[in-house]
Amino acid sequence: MNIPFLNLKTSRIYRKWIGWGRYGMGHRQQDGKSNMSASFPTSKALHERACRVIPGGVNSGIRKMEQPVPLYFSHGSGARLWDEDGNESIDFQTGQGALLFGHAPAGLAEAIARQATKGTHFAAQTRLEIEVAERLCEMIPSVEAVRMNNSATEAAGAAFRLARGHSGRSLILKFEGHYHGWGDEGLVGFGASPTQWGPDDEPARFHPSEGVISEVLNQFVVARWNDPDHFRRLVKKYRGQLAAVAFEPVLCNTSCVEAVPGMIEAIRECCDEEGMLMIADETITGFRFGASCAQGYYGFSPDLTILGKAVGGGVPFAVLGGRRAAMAKIESGRVIHAGTLNANPLCLAASAWCLDHIRALGTSHPKELQEQGRQLMRNLRQQADRYQIPLWPQGPGQVFHTLMLKAGASEGDARDHRDYMLRHDAPRWAHLRRCLLEEGIRVVERGLWFLSLAHRTVDLEEAVVRIDRAMKRHKGEWKSI
Repeated sequence: MNIPFLNLKTSRIYRKWIGWGRYGMGHRQQDGKSNMSASFPTSKALHERACRVIPGGVNSGIRKMEQPVPLYFSHGSGARLWDEDGNESIDFQTGQGALLFGHAPAGLAEAIARQATKGTHFAAQTRLEIEVAERLCEMIPSVEAVRMNNSATEAAGAAFRLARGHSGRSLILKFEGHYHGWGDEGLVGFGASPTQWGPDDEPARFHPSEGVISEVLNQFVVARWNDPDHFRRLVKKYRGQLAAVAFEPVLCNTSCVEAVPGMIEAIRECCDEEGMLMIADETITGFRFGASCAQGYYGFSPDLTILGKAVGGGVPFAVLGGRRAAMAKIESGRVIHAGTLNANPLCLAASAWCLDHIRALGTSHPKELQEQGRQLMRNLRQQADRYQIPLWPQGPGQVFHTLMLKAGASEGDARDHRDYMLRHDAPRWAHLRRCLLEEGIRVVERGLWFLSLAHRTVDLEEAVVRIDRAMKRHKGEWKSI
């Protein structure tokens, strides 16, 4: 098989910082075990043990999706990950996108360890929190002040509360399929099936979880993504009642959908006209699109920004940033924002390290990473065509999704949540995803792929070979299902 992969030059700066030399060929096997059709008996036993003391055997519900069993991992290095059975994978899940620098980058652990010798928690201020805040304000033009949190779910909740306090209005407009954390508010409008969509002109305020405070649903208006005219009509209908519009700049939690021309512009224009706050949830996109995040890459300026994942490089750290005027009610104390572990010094040490390295990458980021991802998408499409698998990769490159088309579904990118749900063959994707995993390719269960700065050309070339094996297996086995 001869499938070319783009031979990008490795960044000298990044090699120096991250120590890529230690992630070489010798890490492809452990204890003589290869990735050929891996099995997971140790993970199976550990999961059975976990189920006796942990509900569902996992500590985040989405992890139950993994087939054949939720895996248990021992260590990672660069773009590679090893489970408790000794199987080695090329990792495109990268901690759900948090590990922009890959697993265990040289320097990050040392930064955390240095701080640990000084203290792990003070419930007070440190010089580090000022330094991290200053970095963020320098990197992202729309961010003039920040408050720190332990998770993006917390930051999203703080953003919604702040928007209501700032405006004196109660309603938040969000979009179908966009995810703003797992709290009662963040999941409104997420994960609805066709029978739960409601009318086209005003989608249902659906929530996927039981136990939600019912009144919460009435504090949201749900719109369809990538339909600027529909969005404008809803804003007009609820004129004077909307506190904010919240959105993912690239919809990464349902497929991987970039905004159509005019969508983000319509949000900014309506927010200005109606006195609403524009909330960009950059939990996934933040710093994956450059030092100024997706807002800098796509050229827009929100009032509030939610940052998570890459801002901490894998530690529990998130940020709510925004214009000083938008943050004023937190500054005055009229909107409460608190947390015992906020601005934890261990997390701050990790974030300072990550931000310094993102800044120093300069204009080479995200260009090289994006082109690597686009080449991988092209290879996936070629391989899928070879085996007559209806797989359609879509996204900007540094993050993308593999849409598995149902029989008879048209080709082309999914436009929004509804389009994705109607055309995506989830059972068939789950089977291919299991084949990929058993051949040593790990991707997010729902079909999202993340490129990290630790993915070298040799990793991506080997990934193409493993993907080919997985697709060949899938083609042979899926016929009998």
